[in-house]
Amino acid sequence: MLESVGSLTGSPWIYAVVALSVLLDVFLPVLPSGVLVITAATAAAAGSTAAVADAAGQVQREVPSLLVLVLCAATASVLGDLVAYRLAWRGGDRFDRAIARSRRLTRAQERLGAALSRGGGALVVIARFAPAGRSVVSLGAGAARRTVREFLPWSALAGLAWAGYSVGLGYFGGQWLGASWVGAAVSVLALFAAGSLAAYVMRRPAPAA
Repeated sequence: MLESVGSLTGSPWIYAVVALSVLLDVFLPVLPSGVLVITAATAAAAGSTAAVADAAGQVQREVPSLLVLVLCAATASVLGDLVAYRLAWRGGDRFDRAIARSRRLTRAQERLGAALSRGGGALVVIARFAPAGRSVVSLGAGAARRTVREFLPWSALAGLAWAGYSVGLGYFGGQWLGASWVGAAVSVLALFAAGSLAAYVMRRPAPAA
């Protein structure tokens, strides 16, 4: 697995590719941005292990920086959220009618509006892990005309939590299970497990006021 993307993960372009993938998957949830982040972090684990093993030979290898990976993924996540939010905000009556035809978007809009009004946006953070949850919540927040002050802090927290979790999975999976397809696969499964749990929480009825 890692061999096929070795040249990419060993170059600075990995940060641009990660950022672009995360930015766009708010509109195209099928993009494997989480898998890409995990793969890059697993490559970092592989590089750090190789650097230790090759210390006597002074072999230097370029590996992705974990901190830069987290910052790139988190920043791109927030920017994508804001683009979707602004598009929904400016969508007008036509977009509102499209929202009304989607039971999922309508339910998310109602729950998110109530949550943000109460000063809590944990739903935004939870939705970041659910498949397509980020898209639903960002569009729902814009359609509900929630203010940037209400939405942005929670979007930033969600982006950091998701990016940190994904990078951590890839790195520690690579350290503990080896920087191979096995370690990467287990890390991806852990990411999907978190997504399934988040999706379950989002589907639960909102608590009565």
